[in-house]
Amino acid sequence: MRHSFYEFFAGGGMARMGLGPGWKTLFANDFDPSKAAAYAENWGSEGLLVEDVAKVSTKDLPGEADLAWASFPCQDLSLAGAGRGLGGERSGTFWPFWRLIEGLSREGRPPKVIALENVYGAVRSHGGKDFAAIGEAMASAGYRYGALLIDAERFLPQSRLRLFIVGVLKDAAVPDGLQSQGPIEEWHPRPLREAVGVLGEEARNAWVWWHLPKPTHARPSLSDVIEDTPTGVEWDSADHTQYLLNLMSEVNLSKVHAALANGKRHVGTVYRRTRRDPGGGRVQRAEARFDGVAGCLRTPSGGSSRQTVLIVEDGHVRSRLLSPRETARLMGLPDDYRLPAKYNAAYHLTGDGVAVPVVRHLAASLFEPLLEAESRRTPPQALVEGHRDVAPVT
Repeated sequence: MRHSFYEFFAGGGMARMGLGPGWKTLFANDFDPSKAAAYAENWGSEGLLVEDVAKVSTKDLPGEADLAWASFPCQDLSLAGAGRGLGGERSGTFWPFWRLIEGLSREGRPPKVIALENVYGAVRSHGGKDFAAIGEAMASAGYRYGALLIDAERFLPQSRLRLFIVGVLKDAAVPDGLQSQGPIEEWHPRPLREAVGVLGEEARNAWVWWHLPKPTHARPSLSDVIEDTPTGVEWDSADHTQYLLNLMSEVNLSKVHAALANGKRHVGTVYRRTRRDPGGGRVQRAEARFDGVAGCLRTPSGGSSRQTVLIVEDGHVRSRLLSPRETARLMGLPDDYRLPAKYNAAYHLTGDGVAVPVVRHLAASLFEPLLEAESRRTPPQALVEGHRDVAPVT
């Protein structure tokens, strides 16, 4: 059975890739011309509308979609953001998207399943009020819904914790095993449980504790995605590498010394961050990790936001930026995925995306079972001699 979907804030189509060939795209939308160009390059332009979501109408949305996916912008909900929340210019685009969902409902063609993806900070934004507002919107539109916090590190060598809110029409069949009686620490850690605890009555009554199986595939290591001969980047000069080492605290520098003493090849990453010094001032620090996992990819708004690869081998330390292809691999994109030619455009595309295997796990473990259960429960309709009758299930 092939399912259909709308993909909002589509970027380069990573949700589409995660859903896989068993899904048909009815509509895709993004307002960023560079991302839309990458989408068209990989998937074709059929069904793609390059437009502000606020200017999209239900007339632009063909048919009846089984799923509406929306990875709406995270900037105003991020813990590193300015705290504007759903009232901000970027993350506030959730509301025009939601007006489309409400419009589809009025037209009698609501998506059976809705999936929202955003940063972990969305749980605590405005003291939980933004999370509650989304819950109220879900409940008032006739959806039961729940949320999961999933770290891409369970599937990929990248630490990337994201919030996934999944709603299903309230009268839909929910198979046994897809929900639990209460929270499960693995998918519903304390910040999420606290956010649920302060939901209003309507939103709380519509809440579901979704349950997913544990991922079973072995996770690749960071060294598996690093290019031997990187493309799109150059190795840093010895002076710049030393500059990074000089920015490290004793704790972080000891990690490099331990890797040097080991004598083996070690692949790590470095982020530059602003930290408090003992006197209360602010100082830039380089923080290294050699645990086989990269830090979370971020869009390149400045030099400090780009992640650096640190390779320790044969008594030497080398550094460089992650290559565009490496960032794509860290998101689960295959090597035949065509990236923008410009470095920043490629990094922006991947850094703003959703991890492909996380979407696949959600699709296989939740979306598809929900839709297939509903298909078995509701027999197809047939027109027989001018009358609309229920066709027998065969």
